[in-house]
Formats: sequence, C-alpha cells, structure tokens
Amino acid sequence: MSSFYWFFKTIFYIILKVFNRLEVIGSENVPEKGGVIVAANHVSYLDPLVIGAALKRRATYMAKEGLFKIPMLGIFVRSFSFPVRRGRPQPSTIKEAVRRLKQGELIVMFPEGGRSVDGNLLEAKRGVGAIAAISRMPVVPIFIKGTENALPVGAKFLCPAKITVIFGNPIGIDKEETDKQYQERISRDMMEAIRNLNSKELRAKSKGLKTFYSMLLVLCSMLIQ
Repeated sequence: MSSFYWFFKTIFYIILKVFNRLEVIGSENVPEKGGVIVAANHVSYLDPLVIGAALKRRATYMAKEGLFKIPMLGIFVRSFSFPVRRGRPQPSTIKEAVRRLKQGELIVMFPEGGRSVDGNLLEAKRGVGAIAAISRMPVVPIFIKGTENALPVGAKFLCPAKITVIFGNPIGIDKEETDKQYQERISRDMMEAIRNLNSKELRAKSKGLKTFYSMLLVLCSMLIQ
C-alpha cells in the first residue's frame, strides 16, 4: 500500500502544481519523523488531497465513517485513514488516533469538525484537543487558501484557481496537563495559530505590493527626469 500511496500523491502533486499553481510555504516546520498532528482549516473537499500533496511525509486521515461503507471507495479510503463519527468522536476513535501517533504516524485533522461554507474559520471541537493532550505530540498548524475556489461547494470539476498551503511552527503540548479545560484550550490555540497564518500571509502580500509601488514610483521619477 505504501507504493500505492506515493504513486497517487505524486500524481495529485503534479496536477495541483500545473493546474492550480500549488504553492507550499514552511513545509520544513513539519518534523521529519515521530508522531505529529497536522491541524488545518477546512473549506473544500479538496483539502485532504492538497495537504497530502504538500506534505513530504506520508499522512494518515480521520475520515467520515460513512465513506468506509461505500463499495470500492471504502477499500481506497481505508488504505490511508481510519473512521471517525461526525460531531462527537467516540472514545475508541480518540484511542486509535493516540495509538497511531505514539507509533510515529502523522495524522491530518480538521479542528473545525467540518467544512466552512463561507470560508470563515469556525470554532474548534474539543476532540482534536483531547487527542493532542493525551498523545502529547506536537501540533503543526496549516492554513489552506484557494481550495474553496478550485473546488467550490457543488462543483463537479476542478477549477484553475491558485492554491496556497502555509505550514506554521509546531505547537508544543504540556506534558502534565490533560484535563477538559486544557483540551479546550489546545483546540482554541490551534485555530488561533491557523488564523495568524492567514493574517501573516495578508501582511506579506500588502508589504510586497507597497515595495512594488515604491519601485514603480522611483522608476517613473527617473524617466521623467
């Protein structure tokens, strides 16, 4: 199954790079080995594929349990994910996620628990914070931009919209705390880190535009003289 995963990952990467001008920033922030949680915003069904293409490591996903019951598709999904019940993850799901993390797997999670219809960040569910607190593994926040345009809600085909994936610095987990309040705080911290990545990108673009216009102004002044 390993060669099967890397084959499709390579195909998706090429498609996204050529068709959607995929840009990956900060991928070096993901630890090269050991258990790690990758937490991202969720605005499109395309998000899991984009994250998998952007990562240098193999990813494991938490997928809706209904997908595992679909003929043929269930076999494909099972090769790189494990089931989770929407809304309220079962204790067995949390235990399975913790077990996989302690075995050194990288697990992709969406703290919001579902897609954001309007693109705005939603509140995080406590389940993700519980997994992070119990496993005590680092969390790498990700902000995904453009997938809501590349594959909008209701779309059947991929659109040629630019996609950007930004990896933030890992969030350390306290080795002592595991209570409910701490789990909720971790979940909030994840979303705040994701929100900051979005703000950081906007500031960088604004700075780039200011630099461009400044250079343009200088050039015009030289030509006039």
